[in-house]
Amino acid sequence: MRIVIGEDQALLRQGIVSLLGTAGFEVVAEAADAPDLLRKVSAHKPDVAIVDVQMPPDHTDDGLRAALEIRASQPAVGVLVLSQYAEERYAVDLIGDNAEGVGYLLKDRVTDFAGFAEAVRRVAAGGSVLDPTVVAHMLGRRRRDDPVDSLTPREREVLELMAEGRSNKGIAEKLVVTPHAVEKHVTSIFTKLGVASGTEDHRRVLAVLEFLRRA
Repeated sequence: MRIVIGEDQALLRQGIVSLLGTAGFEVVAEAADAPDLLRKVSAHKPDVAIVDVQMPPDHTDDGLRAALEIRASQPAVGVLVLSQYAEERYAVDLIGDNAEGVGYLLKDRVTDFAGFAEAVRRVAAGGSVLDPTVVAHMLGRRRRDDPVDSLTPREREVLELMAEGRSNKGIAEKLVVTPHAVEKHVTSIFTKLGVASGTEDHRRVLAVLEFLRRA
């Protein structure tokens, strides 16, 4: 799996490169600013671009804007954004109308390398990953008369884990329940949120997008 990394802090960038290499990923290019990141992603066409939100030249949201450009111009490239802070608007802007092949994690998650490596693989495979801290904040700020309010506490837990990108099996393991129980909860979530029929993966993406749009 081929990776391009956009991170201006040299020590952190090299640490990520080393960890990815240990896990069997191939880092084909590194960039310390947003324009260079765009050039290298365009040149190398990696499976995943790992991008810091705040990068030169402006040190504001240059990395996020580069990530949005990558998603728009090169949809085959998965994008995993790393942020120092749990900014919900960043996650919403990044996902837009399509939660496939995209992730948003706090930088602290890099230290959980098994989980970080799994997030990279999930994004490369077209899945989605959202940091649990961001998801928890979103669920804690529901609007009145929101369909999410009709969910049971267990269904809200399942939706939160869906938003993090977990499979039914992963949700079952996390909640210590059977996969069949998770399937029932997921079906109920689809019904309550008014998610249209279709493939399971497509409906999961729609449910996550419905959740994000109503945050």
